[in-house]
Amino acid sequence: MTGTTAQREFVTLTQQDGIAVLRLNRPDRLNAASPELVADFKAALDRAIGDAAVVVIVTGEGRAFCAGHDLKADTLTPESPEALSHLHNVQNITRVLRSASVISIAAVHGYALGAGIEFALSCDFIVAEEGTMFGFPEVSVGLSVTGGISYLLPQAIGLPRAKELILLGENFGAERALELGLVNRVTPPGERLMVAHDLAQRILALPHHALALAKESFEVAVRSQVESAMAVEISNALLTGDSTDADMAKVVFAGKGQ
Repeated sequence: MTGTTAQREFVTLTQQDGIAVLRLNRPDRLNAASPELVADFKAALDRAIGDAAVVVIVTGEGRAFCAGHDLKADTLTPESPEALSHLHNVQNITRVLRSASVISIAAVHGYALGAGIEFALSCDFIVAEEGTMFGFPEVSVGLSVTGGISYLLPQAIGLPRAKELILLGENFGAERALELGLVNRVTPPGERLMVAHDLAQRILALPHHALALAKESFEVAVRSQVESAMAVEISNALLTGDSTDADMAKVVFAGKGQ
C-alpha cells in the first residue's frame, strides 16, 4: 500500500490505493468558504483526478464540514476579476465533482450550510453524522445560491420542498436530510469517515469503466440545465453581493458568531 499527502494552505489531500481524501482545513472559521479555501479545494480536486483517483472523499477538519461562505471575509467588489474568479471556482467544484471520471463521497459533520451543503450535494454520495445541521442561509443573509443548486436541489427533492429550504433558510438535521433524500447514510458521531471508507472500498471493487459510464448516463441528461442555472446564479450573486440587504445581514450574522 502506498500513499501521498499534499498540504495546501486550507486543504489537505491524502491519496492511497485509488482513494483520495480531501480535508477542508480552516477549522478556526468552521471551514467557511473563503476565496482562498475554494481555490485550494479546486486545485486539490484537480490533483486527485490527475493522479487517477477513483474515489474522492471530501470532509472537514475540526467541528464542521463547512459553515458556508465566510461572512467576516473582505467583500469582493461585484463584477471584479476576483469576484468572478471566486464564483467560477465555486461552480467549477460542482463541475469536477459531477464529472464521470471520479466517484465522490461527502463525509459531513457539525455544519453543512450554504456553500457547504452545495459542495456536499455535488458529490455522488453523502454520509452525515448524527447532529449535523444543514441549511441554505443565503437568502437570509441577502445572497444567492451557487454551484448549480437552484437546479440540482429541485431535481433531488422536488420543487416545493426545494423552495421551502432555500426561501425560508431554516436549518434541518441529519435525520430530516435522510428523510428528504439528500443524504445516503446517517452515522453515529465520529463514524462518518469509517462509513465513507467502507463505501469507497465497495466502489473500488466494481468495474471502473462501467462505473464511469453509469454515472455519465445520469449526468448527461441534466448537464445543460445545470449550466443554465449556474449562469443565472452568477448574475444573481453579483447583484446580491452588492446590495444593502446583504451588508446589513452580514453584520447581524457576524455578530452571532458565524
